[in-house]
Amino acid sequence: MTNPLFEALFAVHEGKSTDFLLLADGQLITHAAFLRMAARFANALVACGLKPGDRLAIQIEKSPEALAVYAACVQAGVVFLPLNTAYTASEIQYFVENSGARLFLCDPATQPALEPVLRDTDARIETLDGAGQGSFADIAASLSTTFETVARDIDDLAAFLYTSGTTGRSKGAMLTQGNLLSNAETLVSEWRFTADDCLLHALPIFHAHGLFVAINVSLLAGNSMILLPKFDSEAVIAQLPRATSMMGVPTFYTRLLADARFDRALTTHMRLFISGSAPLLAETHERFEERTGHRILERYGMTETNMLISNPYDGERRAGTVGFALPGVEVKITDAETGASLPVGEIGQIEVRGPNVFIGYWQMPEKTREELRADGFFITGDLGMISDDGYVQIIGRNKDLIITGGYNVYPKEVELVLDDQPGVLESAVVGVPHPDFGETVVGVLVQDPQTSLDLAVVQGAVEASLAGFKRPRKLTVVDALPRNTMGKVQKNLLRDEYSDLFT
Repeated sequence: MTNPLFEALFAVHEGKSTDFLLLADGQLITHAAFLRMAARFANALVACGLKPGDRLAIQIEKSPEALAVYAACVQAGVVFLPLNTAYTASEIQYFVENSGARLFLCDPATQPALEPVLRDTDARIETLDGAGQGSFADIAASLSTTFETVARDIDDLAAFLYTSGTTGRSKGAMLTQGNLLSNAETLVSEWRFTADDCLLHALPIFHAHGLFVAINVSLLAGNSMILLPKFDSEAVIAQLPRATSMMGVPTFYTRLLADARFDRALTTHMRLFISGSAPLLAETHERFEERTGHRILERYGMTETNMLISNPYDGERRAGTVGFALPGVEVKITDAETGASLPVGEIGQIEVRGPNVFIGYWQMPEKTREELRADGFFITGDLGMISDDGYVQIIGRNKDLIITGGYNVYPKEVELVLDDQPGVLESAVVGVPHPDFGETVVGVLVQDPQTSLDLAVVQGAVEASLAGFKRPRKLTVVDALPRNTMGKVQKNLLRDEYSDLFT
C-alpha cells in the first residue's frame, strides 16, 4: 500500500530545483526546498504525538509554511482541517471539539484568546505565524529534512472542511485522498495546466477553491505559483506580467475592472482567468472581455465535492451558466419532494455523483443520510436547470426559494431583471415574513456609482417583466451586499435584517 495523494502531488518533485512559490517580496522557493520544509513539519507532527488518522486543525495566515503543513499532513497520514482566519474563539472551540483534533496550530497573537476555550479539549496548541515563526517552527527547526512517507489508501481520509453553517451547526465534510486526487487530475486536463504555467494565487487557503483546487492543480501539473497573502489590486496588477493564469472570485475581477491599468496590454500574455465560489454577473463577463480580450471561465463546485461543473476551455464560455459536468461527474435535476428526475429546461434541485464527492459528514450519520443518497448522489441544496444543449445554470439555493401565497419565486429570476436596470450595480432578492402571503419578495439593490438610480424606473421594469407574485413588494438601496470571505452574498443576514418589514 502506498500514499497516492502524496506521490502524485509532492513526491514527484523531490530533488527538483524547479520554481514552485514566487513571493511578492522576490523570494523564490523551489519544489525541493518546499518538500524539505514539509518533511521537517511531518517530523514535528510526530514529535507532537500525532499518528495516522489523527486530525490537525489550523488557523493561521496564508504563507509557504501553511502550505507545508498541508503537505506534511498528507505525508504523515494526518487529516488536515484548515479553519477560516475570521472564526472567533467560540467557533474554533466547536471545530476542535467536534473534529477531535489532537493538535491545533494558531497565530501567536491569537493564542491567549484561544487557550482558555480549548483547555478542556484534547488538542495540544502550538503556534505558527505568517512569517513562518512560532513554537511549531521551533520544534521543526532541528528535525530531519527527510521523512518516511506513511502508507495510506485512496479511500483514507485526507481532510475535513467545515461548511458555513448558515442553517444550524457547521458540518465537517470528510474528503478522501481519492476525492482530492481525482478532482485535481480532471481539472489539470480540462483546464490545460502544464509545468509551463504560472498561477497567480490571491485566494485564501482555508477554502476548497484556494487550497484543493488551486494548490493541488498546480502541484499535479508542476507549475509555479505567485503566492500573494491576500487579494490586493495593486499587488495583482504588479504581479500579473509574471503569470499565465489566475483563479478568483467575482469580487477580484470587478475590483480589477475598476482600475484603468487593468487592460488588454497587461493581460495579453495570460492564458486563462477562472472564476467561482459565487455567481459572476453577465455584465462583468462582458466588461472583462471588452477590456482584456479574455473570456472568464466560470465553474461550479462545493465544499463537499470540490469542482463539479465547468465552462469549456475550448468552446463557448456562456455567461450566466457554469458549463457542463466534468468528466466522471454525473449531474441531474430532480424534484425536491419526490427525488424524481425532471425534464430538460425545468428548475429543480441539483444532484451530483462522482469520485470527487465526499463520503459523509463527520459524526453526523443522520445528516449524511439526508444529503447523500444510497446510490451515491449528493443533494447539493442548489437549484438549477440544464439547457437543451447541456449548459447548467445555477438558480440559487433551495433554502433561498421564496414561497409567496403558494407560488414559487426563484430569486435569480428576479435578480436578473433588477441587475439589468440603469443604475443597479447588483442585487439580492430574499423572502421575508408576510401576514397574508406567508412570505413576500424584497429586493436589495447596490447603486452603480457611475449612474443615477431611479427606483420608480426599476419598479416599472419589474412590473413589465414579472408576474405580480414575483415582484418585490419592497426595494431598498444599500452601500454593499453582505458577503462571506469567498464573495458569496449572505442572504441569511438580509433575511434577518428585513424580517420585520411587514409584520
